[in-house]
Amino acid sequence: MSEATMTAPPPGGGPRVSRISEAVIRLAGNSQDGIQAIGGFLARLAGRSEQEVMTFMTIPSTISGGPSIFQVRVGSGEVLSPGDEADMLIAFYQHSYEDHIRSLRKGGVVLYDSDHVQPKPEWQQEYRHMGVPISSLTVEAIGGTGKDKGKNMFVLGLVAKLFDLNVPKLEQLITERFSGKDESILNNALTAFHAGYSYSLDNVLETYRFLEGQKRAGHQVVMTGNEALAYGLMAAGVRFGAGYPITPWSDIMELLRRELPKYGGTFVQCEDEIASISMALGGSYAGRVSVTGSSGPGISLKTEALGYAVMAELPLVVIDVQRGGPSTGMPTSVEQSDLNLACFGGHGDSPRVVLAPANVEDCFYTAIEAVNIAREYSVPVVILTDQGIATRIEAFKEPDLEKVCQDISPDLTPLADHKAYDLSTPNGVSRHAPPGTRIASGKYPVITGLEHDEMGHPTGKPDLHMKMTAKRRKKLQALAATFPRPPVYGPPEGNVLLVGWGSNQGPVREAVERARAAGDSVSALHIRYINPLPNGLENIFSGFHHVFVVELNDEGIYGYGQLAGLLRARYCDPKIRGINKTDGLTFKVKEILGQLKARLAEAEAQPVAA
Repeated sequence: MSEATMTAPPPGGGPRVSRISEAVIRLAGNSQDGIQAIGGFLARLAGRSEQEVMTFMTIPSTISGGPSIFQVRVGSGEVLSPGDEADMLIAFYQHSYEDHIRSLRKGGVVLYDSDHVQPKPEWQQEYRHMGVPISSLTVEAIGGTGKDKGKNMFVLGLVAKLFDLNVPKLEQLITERFSGKDESILNNALTAFHAGYSYSLDNVLETYRFLEGQKRAGHQVVMTGNEALAYGLMAAGVRFGAGYPITPWSDIMELLRRELPKYGGTFVQCEDEIASISMALGGSYAGRVSVTGSSGPGISLKTEALGYAVMAELPLVVIDVQRGGPSTGMPTSVEQSDLNLACFGGHGDSPRVVLAPANVEDCFYTAIEAVNIAREYSVPVVILTDQGIATRIEAFKEPDLEKVCQDISPDLTPLADHKAYDLSTPNGVSRHAPPGTRIASGKYPVITGLEHDEMGHPTGKPDLHMKMTAKRRKKLQALAATFPRPPVYGPPEGNVLLVGWGSNQGPVREAVERARAAGDSVSALHIRYINPLPNGLENIFSGFHHVFVVELNDEGIYGYGQLAGLLRARYCDPKIRGINKTDGLTFKVKEILGQLKARLAEAEAQPVAA
């Protein structure tokens, strides 16, 4: 906890109150204990209290459940990562206590359920312990079902008391969460919450109160990356999609299936991934950009039809929420190992656009950008997100929906003539005319996955195949010229440049701040446009002695990961190396700095040839 001031104990006795600017709270239990609900309430309260927040969670991949954690970092200032070390650990079971107590900073607080946890004497000197019979007190408050159904709400009440949180706002959040369910469920939740809040803290030495958050213009919204993507797609005008369930993409699918009908749209759950992308292509052919999505295994199945979208030049948005692989891998863990699949997966030369949102807010706006690129360039666009962003909760400024929402209804304006694959356009871009568009010449084009002439008629002529291949390539080259060069975080020249993408943005920037505070010359660059890359990156790289790409995938045979490999191929620069890991967890700041130190030591021992 970052402490600002500390007050003396109240005159009537009780714990002293410390004013803090931020806190990292880790909840550890089993998946059925509802710890994600506690973390979600804390995160959403922070968002409604003008505070910054970022979360991280792990859940078991088995249906039977198992150990799970939820970590939430709340701050009155900028929050860039979920935090390396926890200030408070809430342990539901003995395994929760033993497996996660080392995640606490020295002197941190462990709040444990004394009905299930026996503290270790050797750790009582390093960490402050607070035992509460959570299970039995919850049962006492709401009855026999409380042991399994209400202790998360009891813990939420305890945390609210320890951190002097806004009780009316929490009550409102609880009410919203359980609205529509049986009234007894809401009553039990509120009863358990108030029982936890009423628990005596006479034996506690210290409680905490957050400094007031920075005042911001407008309201904040709080949501996960998956939610932000789904709402961004709806704001962009998407009204049709199709998909098949798979973790961690399914949340997007379920939200679209629930919300699209409210706006005259439809989302269809198909029998498999191939049917899903094929149906979405049908929607795009009909004149409105459609969406499909999956995670790595499902994207593999979609690649043949993705090639059809390239060949037929149909606008389409495909979402890949990356998880651990290969095969079914680690379904509930984070990894960034689908980049090669997203950029190059499929047969033949099939160029497609790949965008990687940097955070939850960026998910919303990337969805809109992806739809607009797909429409303007008649290409499939892959949104390459990952489990770290998908399940993370963040607060951000409420979008101005009147400005960002758009109508992309089919344009049926009559045309004098139309070539679906016009070779005369300088940038290779030709538009798809949806069915129903009147063409005065009476010559209607064909849309096909076979190589074709300008009207879409199948052909095997070598000359036409070369021209059409170049046409499809030139579209992406033209698009690359429109992408802004990403800004450098820190000085534009120096010793080390850390390059990140996807969910690594925050930890990389925090690593830069720590390194520079220690006197090291380190800057950062975050790449959102993966394929095509923005022009001019080589000019940024030339200003640094070392370039390290931080990504959650394997370092490969040659010592660098997938984005690093793409950058090395593009710029032929051997100083581009990797900082990689594959433990299924997001990067901690200290992990980045630790690997950076090791890589620099290796570079000093073996200088890179010019």
